[in-house]
Amino acid sequence: MTSTGIRLHAPAPGWSIAADVVVVGSGVAGLTAALRCEAAGLRTVVVTKARLDDGSTRWAQGGIAAALGEGDTPQQHLDDTLVAGVGLCDEDAVRLLVTEGPDAVHRLIDTGAHFDESAEGRLALTREGGHHRRRIAHAGGDATGAEISRALVEAVVAHATGEPPAPPDGAGGPRPAGPRIIENALVLDLLTDAEGAAAGVSLHVMGEGQHDGVGAVHAPVVVLATGGMGQVFSATTNPSVSTGDGVALALRAGAEVSDLEFVQFHPTVLFLGLGAEGQQPLVSEAVRGEGAHLVDADGTRFMVGAHELAELAPRDIVAKGITRRMLEQGADHMFLDARHFGAAMWKQRFPTILAACRAHGIDPVTEPIPVAPAAHYASGGVRTDDRGRTTVPGLYACGEVACTGVHGANRLASNSLLEGLVYAERIAADITARHTAGGLPARVPVAHPAPADRPAHPLLAPEARLAVQRIMSEGAGVLRSADSLTRAADQLDQLHTEARVDLEENGKTAEPGVDTWEATNLLSVARVLVAAALLREETRGCHWREDHAERDDTRWRRHIVVRLNPDRSLAVRTTDTSDFPPTRPSQRPQEQ
Repeated sequence: MTSTGIRLHAPAPGWSIAADVVVVGSGVAGLTAALRCEAAGLRTVVVTKARLDDGSTRWAQGGIAAALGEGDTPQQHLDDTLVAGVGLCDEDAVRLLVTEGPDAVHRLIDTGAHFDESAEGRLALTREGGHHRRRIAHAGGDATGAEISRALVEAVVAHATGEPPAPPDGAGGPRPAGPRIIENALVLDLLTDAEGAAAGVSLHVMGEGQHDGVGAVHAPVVVLATGGMGQVFSATTNPSVSTGDGVALALRAGAEVSDLEFVQFHPTVLFLGLGAEGQQPLVSEAVRGEGAHLVDADGTRFMVGAHELAELAPRDIVAKGITRRMLEQGADHMFLDARHFGAAMWKQRFPTILAACRAHGIDPVTEPIPVAPAAHYASGGVRTDDRGRTTVPGLYACGEVACTGVHGANRLASNSLLEGLVYAERIAADITARHTAGGLPARVPVAHPAPADRPAHPLLAPEARLAVQRIMSEGAGVLRSADSLTRAADQLDQLHTEARVDLEENGKTAEPGVDTWEATNLLSVARVLVAAALLREETRGCHWREDHAERDDTRWRRHIVVRLNPDRSLAVRTTDTSDFPPTRPSQRPQEQ
C-alpha cells in the first residue's frame, strides 16, 4: 500500500478520543456495523455528518430485495442481479449477497424493523425493475428506508452513551455501555500509523456539543459507510450531505476506487423544471412495479417493445428509453401514468410520493406525473473484498461508498439496502474475529504537519461546488461522448490546477470550512469519474457513450481501478478480467 501523504487543509485536531472501531456514517450499513461491533464488546464510535437519521437510507422508497417469497430462490435473485450488472458483477460477491440476504433481513426485523404484511400475515412483497419475481419487502407503503433507519437508530440510541469510549485496556476507568455517537461531524482524513495502516480519523464537529471544531478519533479500525456522491451532479435524488466525502478520503489515504463511471440515473424523478438543482423528489420504481405506465405527451407507452419487461426493465434500459424519447421529441421530460390506481391505492401504497407530488402541484390521482432521469446511485466506490477490506490495512467500506463487485455496471433495484446490510455484518464479523485473535492493537497516528505557508491540500472556494455540478451534468450525465467528457475533464482540471498553482506559487487557498471541504471532495470524485468514463469506450449498463454505442466484451469486460498519486495526479489501470483482484497482495484466491 502506498500512502499519498495528502490531507485536506484543516486546523490541527484540538481534542481526541480513543476507540476500537470508528464507523463513519449512519445509514443501514453504518448502524448495522456499529451495532454488531458493539455487541461483540468493541468500543465503537459512530460519526455522522448530520443527525443520526439524516443519511441516504431514510430516503429509500422502494424496499429491500431478498428471496423471501414462496417459490423464489437465491439463485433466481443472483440471475437477475447478474443480468442487471451486464457482465461486470463479481459472481462470488453476488452469491454471498443473495445467500446471506434473507437471514440478514430477518435479523433486521428482529432489531425492530416492521415491514408491510399481507392479510395472511406474510411479508407483502412487490416487484421492481429487473426482478422476475416479487421479492421486494417494503414498509409504510413507500417509506422503507425511513422505517429501517428508525429501527436501527432506536437500537443504537437505546444502547448509546454521551460519554467518550473508555481508555485502552490497562488505562483504567469504567467502560460505558453502547456506542459513542458524534453527530454533525464531517470526517476529513484517515489517520495512519508508520506502517500505513488505519489509526483513526480527523473530523470537524459543527455546532454545540461535548467536542466542537477539528478533532480526532484514534482507532485501529475505520469503517466507511458515508453513502453516495450524487451531489456531484446538479440534479440528484441524494440528500445535500452526499458529497463523496468517503471516496475522497479513501483516495487521499491511498486506497483504490473502482467502477466510478457507473452512476445510475434513476429513470423516474419528479421533473421540477430545467433549472432545478439539488435534491429532487424520487418516484419509486415500485410505482411501475404496481402497474404504472411510462408515456410521452401523446400517451404512447414507448417502453413496450423496447424490452421484454417494458417499464420494468433494468434501470439503465428505462433511463435510456426515456432519454431517447425526449431527444426524438425535443421534450425535457416524459410522464408516469398511474391514474388507474385510484385515490385509495395511492394513499395506502404510496403516501410519501403522493404527498411529494401534491406539494409540487401535481396530483397523480388525476394526472400523469412529469418525470426525467436524475443521478441516483453510485455502483462503484472504494474497492473492497468480501469482508469489506480496502487496499489500506484497517480501512473497511460498506454501503454505497464501497465497490464490492455486487452491482457491476448497473445496480439491480433494491439491492442497495441489502448490500449495506449484508456486507456490514460481514465487516463486523471480520473485525470481531481480529479482536478475538488479539489483532486490534492501538496504533499511533503519524503526524503530517504542513508548513503554515503551504497547506496540505488546496481547497476550492464554496462557489466551485456549483461549477463542478454543472460541468458534470453537461459532460458526464446520462448521455456521454468523447467530446463531452473531454470538455468536462479539461474544465475540472482547470479548477484543480488553479487551486494547486495558487497554493504552490502564492501559498493561498480557500478558508477551511465545511463548504470548502465539500467542494474539494466533489472535485476529487468528479475527476476520477470522468477519467474512468472517458477511458471506457463502450456502452454498458448505466455508462452510455454516444460515440461507442455497443457493448464491447473483448476490450471492456473488466474493471477500471483508480488511485491518487502523491503529486495529486490519477493512476488509472484496468483489471485483466471481470473478476475483482485481491485487495491485499498476500491474499490467495480462496481467501476472496
